[in-house]
Amino acid sequence: MRRALFASLAVMTVAAALPAAAQAQVPGQTPDQRGRPTQDAEPAERSRAPRIAPLRRQPNAGPCPYVKILYDAARFVEIAGDGRAAASNIGYTGEIEGLSSGCAYQSDEPITVHVDLLFNLGRGPQAQGDSRTYRYWIAVTERNRAVLAKEYFDLPVTFEGADRTSVTEERVIVIPRAGIETSGANFEVLVGFDVTPEMAEFNRSGSRFRVTAGQSPAPAATPPAQ
Repeated sequence: MRRALFASLAVMTVAAALPAAAQAQVPGQTPDQRGRPTQDAEPAERSRAPRIAPLRRQPNAGPCPYVKILYDAARFVEIAGDGRAAASNIGYTGEIEGLSSGCAYQSDEPITVHVDLLFNLGRGPQAQGDSRTYRYWIAVTERNRAVLAKEYFDLPVTFEGADRTSVTEERVIVIPRAGIETSGANFEVLVGFDVTPEMAEFNRSGSRFRVTAGQSPAPAATPPAQ
């Protein structure tokens, strides 16, 4: 069974929904640097950001693959200068803030997974210019095992004078199956930014950037003379 599964998955493809993925950019949204390792944003977070419409559920021959954001790559934080997570050292930032997914397959058909992603993006004092092309990836794995396919996507963003914005992306992943008995439960779909080893370690350590990091507290007001 495992041998047949891998033989089929050798031709796995990860395809865009359209020649250019649909994007909707909303200026003025701030990236929350919490980077939770969950499939969806917390309810409180969703209330502060544009909602991703739920995908229409379809009857399938079996369960859908598990789709989630990889914790190590959930955030993109450029730290310049002396490397301290201080407001004055921050360049471009990003976070995969929300994710929704659905799938469809019948009989021995391939599994088609639809994924909607919400990105919150920002720029700090060290950011150069009003635009930035971020890069992210989508990978398909055998559940809790080897990566079977991985594809990278460019995410061009223009801030239009703001220091934060939000972008949504729609992607379609097609997963061939070895046979009718192979269900979506055999697979996992992971999403993440293309980050440097330093960024991944920053995320993995649980470090969090705060706007006030590295700033001296304001002096206390002097009470008026009596």
